[in-house]
Amino acid sequence: MVFFGGCKPAFLICREVKFISREHRINENIRVREIRVVDVDGKQLGVLPTREAFKLAEERQLDLVEIAPQAKPPVCRIMDYGKFRYEQSKREKEARKNQRIINVKEVKLRPNIDDHDFNVKAKNAIRFLKDGDKVKVTIMFRGRQIVHPDLGKKLLERMAEQVTDLANVERQPKLEGKNMIMILAPKQQQE
Repeated sequence: MVFFGGCKPAFLICREVKFISREHRINENIRVREIRVVDVDGKQLGVLPTREAFKLAEERQLDLVEIAPQAKPPVCRIMDYGKFRYEQSKREKEARKNQRIINVKEVKLRPNIDDHDFNVKAKNAIRFLKDGDKVKVTIMFRGRQIVHPDLGKKLLERMAEQVTDLANVERQPKLEGKNMIMILAPKQQQE
């Protein structure tokens, strides 16, 4: 780095950032005197010195893996670490595959919207709900329209009636500033 005048300022402090990894300590990386050892079958071998436990794992051509480092003494298991990592990554991949991301789509209306325009917005809301997304219906008031929030509420209730077979009202119509907002959630998500 080059600073003004070519020298570093006195107030610049460099810090070493250490990342905490979720990796398990294995074999020689276990730096504790005594550990509680669990066999491949899940049978407890008791509290052993680390070197002795490491030799046991070497004899069986397996790895010594620290499972619970926060325990007193730390718990280690004799296992095939490569196989363990592979199975763990498979479980994580399966969990990600079954995960459903829910988006919130927005439909904006005005209080004096025409019937045809309202029907187009309702069709869009129905399409979003069929895709499994939540729908945020917003009535935007302009100028003196804010004096009549009852018109907006009637419009939102009409929208809720249009999609009643596909959605539940998750959040009732509420005035926030110059907007009135209602949130609809698809029914299969609620069950």
